[in-house]
Amino acid sequence: MSDVKNFAIKEETRQIEVVGAELGLLPEEIEHYGHYKAKVAFSTRNRVAGNPDGKLILVTAMTPTPAGEGKTTTCIGLADTFRAMGRKTMLCLREPSMGPVFGVKGGATGGGKSQLVPMDEINLHFTGDIHAVTSAHNLLTALVANHIQHGNELRIDPKSTPFKRVIDMNDRSLRNIVTGLGGPAHGVPRETGFDITAASEVMAALCLAEDLNDLKKRLGNIIIAFNLDGNPVFARDLKAQGAMCAVLKEAMKPNLVQTRYSTPVFVHGGPFANIAHGCNSMVATKLALKLADVVITEAGFATELGAEKFFDIKCRFGGLKPAAAVIVATVRALKMHGGVPKTQLDTENLEALQKGFENLVKHIENVRHFGVPCIVAVNRFGTDTEQELNWVVSAVREKGVTAVVSDIYGQGPTGGIELAEAVEQTIATQSNEFDFLYPIEMPLIEKINVIARCCYGAKGVTVLKKAKDAIDRFEKLGFRKVPVCIAKTQSSLSDEANLLGRPRDFEVIIREARLSAGAGFVVAIAGEIMTMPGLPKEPSAQNIDVDENGNITGLS
Repeated sequence: MSDVKNFAIKEETRQIEVVGAELGLLPEEIEHYGHYKAKVAFSTRNRVAGNPDGKLILVTAMTPTPAGEGKTTTCIGLADTFRAMGRKTMLCLREPSMGPVFGVKGGATGGGKSQLVPMDEINLHFTGDIHAVTSAHNLLTALVANHIQHGNELRIDPKSTPFKRVIDMNDRSLRNIVTGLGGPAHGVPRETGFDITAASEVMAALCLAEDLNDLKKRLGNIIIAFNLDGNPVFARDLKAQGAMCAVLKEAMKPNLVQTRYSTPVFVHGGPFANIAHGCNSMVATKLALKLADVVITEAGFATELGAEKFFDIKCRFGGLKPAAAVIVATVRALKMHGGVPKTQLDTENLEALQKGFENLVKHIENVRHFGVPCIVAVNRFGTDTEQELNWVVSAVREKGVTAVVSDIYGQGPTGGIELAEAVEQTIATQSNEFDFLYPIEMPLIEKINVIARCCYGAKGVTVLKKAKDAIDRFEKLGFRKVPVCIAKTQSSLSDEANLLGRPRDFEVIIREARLSAGAGFVVAIAGEIMTMPGLPKEPSAQNIDVDENGNITGLS
């Protein structure tokens, strides 16, 4: 055990230039957005390009439940602990979307003593990155409509314009709309709709791009429609990529903030893992690896969603090799997967715990599919009994995986010592045979099958005619050798949200497929997942307020 007395950090919020200086950032590389947040200049990457890469640690989780698992909180606390133990550490997270902030999930900046600051600003407008993505995306849709209005030289088929508008808000009424009403002067009437900004291909392109030139190329490759001959029309055909990139220039720079213990954090990019690839930006991750010895990052939701996409999409594009993966589990989630309703989670129930444990076992298997060493972090809640915690730790260890209880919510870095030491020990002693789940040359439908069988535990995949026709079309257009990004519910390993635990003997239904040529992957939409979420009956927005002094409550 590390000597807590020698911990070098304390709970404090420092000026952002001081946080940056700890990383070795020069004053001119820190572009201030107030006292406690900043962007980091493009020039930094070239200056530190010769530095060795640090170790990249992914934090993922078992299947989430309404009880909450604390994956982001674990990320933050683990980073604080590593830094307290004397490791030069950085944390890389995604930017919260206001959709879930005001919807079901609420704020996404951690909790308790493992939290980001300034919490309220990060959860709301932050530095404007998501708004910039919204604007760049909607600029492209406006240019498409304008082109059709003014003669349609590219012979765009108005009925084949799959590129919808986006907004950073949950609003089910915008899923299906009609635009262009009011006569010829107001556009060509057509059916369309809105997606949430996190699902935008522009967001995916921003998060996967290596630099501004790469971003501009990706934006130009976005397919905005098909012409009357059935051929794709790209954003570059409208000469849209330059203006879009100009809108995104500042958004491309990583955002620097800190934890409550002043550990440096890049919060940059915000794709959801259930409807997009669910990872923070490539730029932020790669820069962090040059600035720190240990880099903690997360991928959205559980292993079959965010982690799979992190490995198969982000690591493939970026040439990244993770050193280890931490799987966050909770007694509460295991009991819910064992059939216990949310209202009864405070009561000890070893029988339900054992039943729900199969869900965690599947997630351990998923990480092992990629050859990455893993550790299970059992995130302690106040209602957990020692008998329940001990049973989970023992059961995981019987599967040949290290498991420790962490209490970083209540204790901050001192509650993560055992976890941080377990991660270091695992990296040092276990072999790392990281590899992708499928070869890139594999046909698209076979890739979907591999993901569904290996990561979801499905017996197979049924691809509906509409989706199959689209996939066949994508392959004929030359987009066979790209990764697949499956959009499905986060609430189950299957594509049906109500199938908890470890479902077996099920098929995944692929109802739609979309080509994200700019991002560089094909999106396969499974089950009833929506790319524009709706608000719940009692949205989190009802609990958020601001006092006369500007202090916001209800976000965490």
